[in-house]
Amino acid sequence: MTTGLSRRRRAAPALVAALTVIALGLALRFYGLSLGLSAFIVKYGGSALWATMVYMLLVALLPLLSWRRIGGLALAVAVAVEASRLIHTPWLDSFRLTLAGALLLGRIFSLWNIVAYAVGILVGMAIDRIALRLPPK
Repeated sequence: MTTGLSRRRRAAPALVAALTVIALGLALRFYGLSLGLSAFIVKYGGSALWATMVYMLLVALLPLLSWRRIGGLALAVAVAVEASRLIHTPWLDSFRLTLAGALLLGRIFSLWNIVAYAVGILVGMAIDRIALRLPPK
């Protein structure tokens, strides 16, 4: 049986990883082009980092689930958010025009974003398997 301590042993590092990924994503978004990175790297790198963040937040919230289940859940969340871009209502479109809306939901549907999300989730799964699965003390 898993104890609260072992849940925290995976959840706390996942939360730290999520915050780190958020910082990296914001840095990429705001400084990537000025650092000479291509628009492709800034756009799809940001999408991949967003999906890695989703994966890590799910690990932090659901630390008892396997990495495979969290990966599937993260992909479902990412595809649902991407599909939501096909829905247009005045309030939703207004929110998408804000910085928070653009960062959280995006603006335009793209199948390439789903590819980037899958890459980001795979990165999250690798981090989870390698770094977050700490052996019991």
